[in-house]
Amino acid sequence: MSEDLKCIHCGNSCGKSPILFECNPFCCSGCSTVYQILHTSQLKQYYQIEQMPGIRIEDDKRPVSETYAFLDLEKFKSKILLFSDGQISKVSFFIPEIHCASCIWLLENLHSLDNGIIRSFVNFPKKEINITFNENEISLRQLVELLVSIHYIPEINQHSIEKTPTDKSDRRLIIKIGVAAFSFMNAMIYHFPQYLPGHEFLEADIRRMFGWLSVLLAIPILTFSASDYFLTAYKSLKMKMISIDLPIALGLVTLFTQSLVEILSGRGIGYIDSLTGLVFFMLVGRWYQGKTYQALSFERDYKTYFPLAVTKISNSGNTTIPLEELKAGDRILVRNQEIVPADSTLRSGNANIDYSFVTGESMPVIKKEGDFVFAGGRQFGSAIELTIEKEVQQSYLTQLWNQSENPFKVENKLNTIVNRVSQYFTVVVVLIAIGSGLFWLLNKPEIALFSFTSVLIIACPCALALTVPFTFGSTIRQFGRKGFYLKNTAVIEHLYKVDTVVFDKTGTITNAQLSGIRFIGKELSRSQLQLIKSLAFHSSHPLSKTIFNFISGDELLEVKEFQEIQALGITGVINGFRINMGSRFFVTGEKSDDDILNTEVWIYLQDSVAGHFQLENEYRPGLHELIQNLRKTYDLHLLTGDNDSEKSNLIGFFGSEKNLHFSQSPTDKLDYVRKLQKEGRKVLMIGDGLNDAGALNESNVGIVIADNVFNFSPACDAILQSKQFARLYKYLRFTHQSMKIVRVGFLISFLYNLVGLSFAVQGNLTPIVAAILMPISSVSVVVFASFSVNLAAKRSRL
Repeated sequence: MSEDLKCIHCGNSCGKSPILFECNPFCCSGCSTVYQILHTSQLKQYYQIEQMPGIRIEDDKRPVSETYAFLDLEKFKSKILLFSDGQISKVSFFIPEIHCASCIWLLENLHSLDNGIIRSFVNFPKKEINITFNENEISLRQLVELLVSIHYIPEINQHSIEKTPTDKSDRRLIIKIGVAAFSFMNAMIYHFPQYLPGHEFLEADIRRMFGWLSVLLAIPILTFSASDYFLTAYKSLKMKMISIDLPIALGLVTLFTQSLVEILSGRGIGYIDSLTGLVFFMLVGRWYQGKTYQALSFERDYKTYFPLAVTKISNSGNTTIPLEELKAGDRILVRNQEIVPADSTLRSGNANIDYSFVTGESMPVIKKEGDFVFAGGRQFGSAIELTIEKEVQQSYLTQLWNQSENPFKVENKLNTIVNRVSQYFTVVVVLIAIGSGLFWLLNKPEIALFSFTSVLIIACPCALALTVPFTFGSTIRQFGRKGFYLKNTAVIEHLYKVDTVVFDKTGTITNAQLSGIRFIGKELSRSQLQLIKSLAFHSSHPLSKTIFNFISGDELLEVKEFQEIQALGITGVINGFRINMGSRFFVTGEKSDDDILNTEVWIYLQDSVAGHFQLENEYRPGLHELIQNLRKTYDLHLLTGDNDSEKSNLIGFFGSEKNLHFSQSPTDKLDYVRKLQKEGRKVLMIGDGLNDAGALNESNVGIVIADNVFNFSPACDAILQSKQFARLYKYLRFTHQSMKIVRVGFLISFLYNLVGLSFAVQGNLTPIVAAILMPISSVSVVVFASFSVNLAAKRSRL
C-alpha cells in the first residue's frame, strides 16, 4: 500500500518506506526538511497554489557548508554582488528549478524565511531572482545556503564566477536539428519504396525490417530532438494550464502510436518519415524564428534608450558627453540629485549617496575620498568628482529604471487578453482535431490520422502572441531614434488611453536656460558674484543653472554644508559665510504671493538680503502649435509653482484660465492628479522631475522633459529630449497607429489559422507541410509588425 503513496512535497513515489511527518508522507528527508521549514515560517500557502509543487532534493556528498564556503571570500563576493554598501547588498541568481506559480510565490516571500532578506523579485521567463538583503543579518553564503535548503539551487561556482557565462541554447538547438535531420533522411530512405508503384509486392520481412529501423530512428527524435515540446506540455498540465506545445506533443504521440500499430499488425511501416520530418521542420522553423527575432530585436541598451549625459572633467575644462563615451579612468562631475552612471571611486567632495534607486531603501550613505561608489546612486549635497572604475553595464541602468515601476502601471491589458485567447485557442484546436479525426475515421479512415495531426500542427497562437511585443518594440525603437525614450512597452498602451494632459511650467513649457535675467537690489561686487556662482554650481535645478551661466568667470570656491530644499532653495557655507538662494520666504522669511521658488530667486549673503534675480520666462519653441494640436483631442491642464503674473500669456496658449493653477506646491500637484484620476481620467503628467516627482509617479504616464539629461526622475515612464518637445503630439498620435497595426496583426493571425484549419480538416494538408507553414506564419507577422511601424513612421514624418 505504501508504494502508492506520493510525496506531499514533490509528488514522487515514496517507495516501500516513506518518511512520515505529522502523518504526511515524504519520499526523502530533504523533502521532509523543506516541508518543515515552510510550515515553521508560516508559508503553507506554497502548497495551496499548486499541488505537490516542490522538487526532490538529490543527495550531495559534500555538506552544504563546505560547498559554498568560498562565498565568504571577498574576491568572490565582489564579483557576484551587483551592489553593496557594507550593509545593504543586491545579488541576482539564475535558478533552473523555477518552474511554476508556487516557485514564484515562495521565492518572492523569502523575507519570511529570514529577516535579513529585504525583498526578492523573480523574473520567471529568465528563471532569475533578484534579492536585496542586509549583510549584517545574513551573509551571501548564508543566503545561498538558504536557497539550497529549499532546493532552489543557484547556478554558481568558482569556475562560473571567473568566466563570463555563455548561452548554449543555440548550440543545443542546432544539435537537435542535426539529430532530426539524420533521422529524417534515413527514415525517408526506408519509406521510399512506399511511394513507388508496386510497393505492395515488397517482401513482408523487408517491410517489417524497414518499419522497425524507422522506429529506432524515431526514438532519439522523441526523447531528444522533440523533448522540449513534451516537457513544456507536461509542466503546463501539471500546473493546470494548457501550453501551445500540447497539440504538437499530441500529434507526435499519435503519429508514433499509429506507426507502431501498423508495424506490429504487419499492415505497413507507419508514418515515421512524417514524424521525423515534422520535428525537423519545426526545429528549423524555431531556429529561423530565433534568427529573425534577433535581427529585428528591440532589446534596449543605454546607448539608444537611456539618454544620460555626464559632465567629464579634463585639463581643458568640463565638457558634456553621452554616456556611451564614458571610459574607465575618466573623471566626472556629479551635482546634487544627479545619478552616478557607473561604478566609480570618489576623488573629491562630500558624497552623500542615496541608493534607493538601486535597493528601494532610502538610506543615504556618506562616502569619503577613495571610497567605492556603485552605479545608480544619487548624490545629495555639493558636487563631487568621481573616477570611473568600470564602463557602464549595457542594461543595468535600464533595468534599475524598470524596477522602479509603480505597480499599477505594469498592467498590460492587451497582453492579458492575448494570453487568455492563447489558452482557449489551444483547447479549441484540440477539440477541432479530435472532431476532424473522428469524422474522417468514420468516412475515410486513410486520411483521419493526417487530418488530426495537421490540425494540431498548423493551428498556432504564436503569431497572435508575437504581434504586441514586436509592434510595440518597433515603436519604442522609432521613438528612441527621435529623442523620446520609454521605460517599457506597457507605456505605449497607457499613452494610447490618455485623455488628459497636465503640464508643469518651469523647465517644462519654459526653457530656463534661455530665460532673460536681471538682478534687482544692491549692486553686487565681483567677489559676491563669485560666491553666488559657486553655490549655484552645485545645484541641478534649471534656475540655478541659469544663474550660474549668467555670472561670468570660471573660478569656483569650496562650498560646505550644501543643502537643496525642494521647492524652496539652496544653502551653503563659503569662506565662513552662510549663503541662501531661493524663494522670498526661504531667504527673507516674508510671506508673499511669490513664496514658491520660480521666477524670482532671492539672495542672502554676508549676513544680509542682497536682492533677487528676476527671470523672464521664455517659452519653448513650438509650444503654441503643440497646445493647439493637443486641445483637439485632450483635456489640458497647467500646474505651476509661480504666481499668476503670466496668466495672460498662458491664457493665450491654453485658451482659458479654467485649468490654469498657480502657486502649486509638489503636494498640491500630486493631489490634483489624484483628483483627476478619481474622476475617471487617464492622466499624462509632463514635468522636469524635480518638484513634481510625486505627480509624475501617480499619473498614468509620467514624462520628464530633459535638456541635458544629467538628472532624471526614476518615477517617470518616459524621457523626452527638450528639442523634441514640439513633436509630442506626433508621438501621442503614433501610439494610435501602433494600435491599428496590432489589430491588423491579430487579423492576419486569425485568417492564417482559419485558412490553415480549413485545409487541414479536409485532409488536404500533410503534417510536414503544416510544420513548414507554422513558423512562416509567425515570422510573417513579426516582419509585418516591424515593417508596418517603420513605414508608418516615415509616412507620419515622426
